Amino acid sequence: MNTADNFRLHTERLDSPGANAIAITPNNSTNLDATSRGIYIGGSGNLTVEMVGGQTVTFTGVSTGCILPIRVNKVLTSTTATNLVALY
Repeated sequence: MNTADNFRLHTERLDSPGANAIAITPNNSTNLDATSRGIYIGGSGNLTVEMVGGQTVTFTGVSTGCILPIRVNKVLTSTTATNLVALY
């Protein structure tokens, strides 16, 4: 039996919750499979990313369990946060 999805006909926007998720392996040369709409942090540390606009940014001291609402193409290997999940 399928789970009822009362919102399946609603248009998704950037303020909508993520509909898909994928584990992230930091990589300096390969983009994520899809641009994220948020990153879940499973283990605290620093998160260094390439934003969809092209800037490289380091978020310092991100806490375990937080979700950063950021659109990124890459998570770079200088990242020390762990168990990262891209939401899109």
